[in-house]
Amino acid sequence: VQLQASGGGLVRPGGSLTLSCVDSRSGATINGVDWYRQAPGKSRELVASLHNGATNYADSVKGRFTISRDNARKKVFLQMNRLQPEDTAIYYCNADYILYGDTVVVGRSEGQGTLVTVSS
Repeated sequence: VQLQASGGGLVRPGGSLTLSCVDSRSGATINGVDWYRQAPGKSRELVASLHNGATNYADSVKGRFTISRDNARKKVFLQMNRLQPEDTAIYYCNADYILYGDTVVVGRSEGQGTLVTVSS
């Protein structure tokens, strides 16, 4: 598995969670990342992006969610505050990576989802 997402769980409305996505391969760095979510019976929705230092958010999460990346570019985060039941979904990270080795490989990976449930 190239990308491992974690941090999901059950939280009450108004609560917070921080999701993370890690590319643990030696020599890999994450350049850009998109966080998606898919709620039951709904299509996948792009909720937050970080590319070339610029962040973008879906209107539904703007002001509540924050996307970031660690200085080593190995891990990305989605800080989610003031969660609401409509935020319940499986969250996925897709990341653009550079893999440094005998050759330089550029690619995109999709992480496994992590379930976020917001319920009282």
